[in-house]
Amino acid sequence: MPEPRIPLDQWRALVAVVEKGGYAKAAAALHKSQSSVTYGVQQLESQLGVKAFKIAGRRAELTPTGELLYRRARYLLDEAAALEQSAQRLSAGWEAEVRLAVEVIFPTWLLLACLDRLGKESPHTRIELIEAVLGHRTDALAQGQADLAIFGSVPPGFLGEPLMRLRFVLAAHPEHPVHQLGRKVSLRDLRPYRHLVVRESSPERASAPSMETTQRWTFSHLATSIEAARSGYGFAWLPEEKIRQELAAGMLKPLPMREGGERFAELYLIFADREHAGPATLRLAEIIREAVASECKRSASHPKTSARKRIN
Repeated sequence: MPEPRIPLDQWRALVAVVEKGGYAKAAAALHKSQSSVTYGVQQLESQLGVKAFKIAGRRAELTPTGELLYRRARYLLDEAAALEQSAQRLSAGWEAEVRLAVEVIFPTWLLLACLDRLGKESPHTRIELIEAVLGHRTDALAQGQADLAIFGSVPPGFLGEPLMRLRFVLAAHPEHPVHQLGRKVSLRDLRPYRHLVVRESSPERASAPSMETTQRWTFSHLATSIEAARSGYGFAWLPEEKIRQELAAGMLKPLPMREGGERFAELYLIFADREHAGPATLRLAEIIREAVASECKRSASHPKTSARKRIN
């Protein structure tokens, strides 16, 4: 790799002249003399064998080559500043990467908001998201694949804290035959129809279906089950938070069960190793706690809040 001939100070001088509108203002912004700024730009031009500026009246304007140099120099200076910030965070102990395992029933919009908040506070910390389909994926923690997890139960050997409670409803398309009965229904009424099931991703958590029916489709992802239900292919247990838009739009409708038409699931926040967790992992856990608490409180205070914001 060839060694760069132009020091950052000269690129900084070029950018300052362009953005401040002249050599004098650039010198003031850089806390340098005007002559040193002028010399720096001239040296840059000389070493590269180009002209970055042309004189138009009493003003210096960028040449087409100068336009290209300015854009690339701006990028170069931004990258240099970002590299320094990254090094400072790493020297302070912030991890380069945080691995988060999450059950797919956790509200996606809330999860993304939490990740975005951490990204703004520590932009150079990468996030690896491991999405589990119902089932706590003990292996993700036990095998060191995750630093932090949001699971429906706490695996043996780990400690977790209650995070939130989610409601599940038994739902189907409004034109599903069961909805046409015009009365409360029982499990016996559901047996002739197709049950849409999501397979648990953790082998040790695999369990028998919750009800016996003559037809069953089993999926490996919740989104597929939701799409199948709203397309009229069957009925399914679905997290209310994940189908609020479909419920509001009339694409899905809770079945009028005589009893047992709803279920609840608890979610827990679990550290792989709380004592040795890094600052970014600890901060992400704090952000998740704060976001969940805030939205649950808002939901309780405003029960008719929008579908996107309501949790319980």
